[in-house]
Amino acid sequence: MATSNDIKNGTVLRIDGNLWTVIEFQHVKPGKGGAFVRTKMKNVLSGKVVDKTFNAGIKVETANVDRRDFQYLYMDGEDFVFMDNDTYDQVNVPAATVGDAKDYMLEGMSVMLASNDGTPLYIELPTSVVLEITYTEPGLQGDRSTGGTKPATLETGAEIQVPLFLEQGVKVKVDTRTGDYLGRVTD
Repeated sequence: MATSNDIKNGTVLRIDGNLWTVIEFQHVKPGKGGAFVRTKMKNVLSGKVVDKTFNAGIKVETANVDRRDFQYLYMDGEDFVFMDNDTYDQVNVPAATVGDAKDYMLEGMSVMLASNDGTPLYIELPTSVVLEITYTEPGLQGDRSTGGTKPATLETGAEIQVPLFLEQGVKVKVDTRTGDYLGRVTD
């Protein structure tokens, strides 16, 4: 247990049985009345963002979230299998928990796995990854101008928008937070 005065960015609170991460907080001391803490919180499992206000000094329940480095090994049915880089223990994580991160994960990739009491909560990928384009329409002569984009399928199955001149087999850098093309990678 902690008080509302201990709330900081990144703190994980347990409210009504759900885990919430504090995205933003602001301690407010109005001229009249008691002080309070205004927060913007994100549900750890669903991703829903809400605004919540706490009166100063009230007790809030904090949750311990363990963030550790894991390596993505393979897919087993509907689950993804990860290995702890320290203990070499393998953990099965349901596809619902992995979510959109699957679009940018390759076997052998290092990720951050956050868990609470042994239950996997979410996967954090590096901010950018290098993936190969497995299919895209061929570029035409004259498609070298800036501004135009076309869809391209990556080796993970994800589809992103890339410049017109890129072709199949080219490795590209992709932002894992937005799915945006960041640039071509030469070996």
